[in-house]
Amino acid sequence: MMDVAAYLERIGYSGPVTPTAETLAGIHRAHLFTVPFENLDIGWKREIRIDQEAFLRKIVEHRRGGFCYELNGAFAALLLALGFRVTLLSARVRCPDGSYAPEFDHLTLRVDLDEPWLADVGFGDCFTDPLRLQIGLQQEQRAEVFRIIEAGDSLRLERRDMESGWRPEYLFSLTPRRLEEFSEMCHYHQTSPKSPFTKKRVCSRATPDGRITLSEMKLITTRNGHRDERLLKSDHEWQAALRDHFGVQVPEFLG
Repeated sequence: MMDVAAYLERIGYSGPVTPTAETLAGIHRAHLFTVPFENLDIGWKREIRIDQEAFLRKIVEHRRGGFCYELNGAFAALLLALGFRVTLLSARVRCPDGSYAPEFDHLTLRVDLDEPWLADVGFGDCFTDPLRLQIGLQQEQRAEVFRIIEAGDSLRLERRDMESGWRPEYLFSLTPRRLEEFSEMCHYHQTSPKSPFTKKRVCSRATPDGRITLSEMKLITTRNGHRDERLLKSDHEWQAALRDHFGVQVPEFLG
């Protein structure tokens, strides 16, 4: 059985735990502020398997982060343990050429309360609070605006860019999925040279006033719309940045 108290301590959440929209928003935000989106195990040649228990150990016991399958897989387990109704959904992320990745490219979550919500703590820089799963509704948060629109047989999550207008984030459908259905794409993202996760190391988390990201040797801090970049000069500095900003310790065998 999952240790709910340990998970809530991991994300620094001490508020109400009854399954309400307010609780969902509080836990969602706390998760994004404490548990980083990161792909470090891929560079360290540590296999990531679709295994909910492994996700929980990594995030709660080892105080690590992960990518979408791990983060949303563990978050779904926490929500279910608290009494929320959660459905796993498959999403297809928009590629640089404008096409969309295959099915099961991304794992996102539907949470049903009095109304349905889209929850996602595994997409990196995206919405901080859950979104109402309502077609066409413009939802503003942290100086950004999101909406969900119909796109053929799918739904499309979009974010408004002040310069270029609405920008697609990912396509998704409301078809319920099982965690094991994401296994093939999880393997692909760890092994294919075409996967964005095999190209560079990244560790990133939201902050109350912006975001902090370690992308290879570049430390990027955004506060209230102001972006600052600093190039780290050594592996020692990189490890210190991981420890100080994300609480991630480099495994001993890597030194």
